Amino acid sequence: MDKNELQILIGKRIKQLRESKNMSQIELASLCNFEKSNMNRLEAGNTNPTIFTLYIIAENLNVPLIELIDLNI
Repeated sequence: MDKNELQILIGKRIKQLRESKNMSQIELASLCNFEKSNMNRLEAGNTNPTIFTLYIIAENLNVPLIELIDLNI
């Protein structure tokens, strides 16, 4: 797996978790204090998030950080 594939998988996982919480991209971005465009790029796999960014997202989705990066769930 290369970097781009990993970014895409993590982005899909964020989207999956967000949608399971019936939350819009705008809502999650607002809770995380991110621009909606940044959340869109994250979910599309077009950016390489830092571990702190993933931590903020996990906190606002009320899931453990491992749920964002455990791609075998």
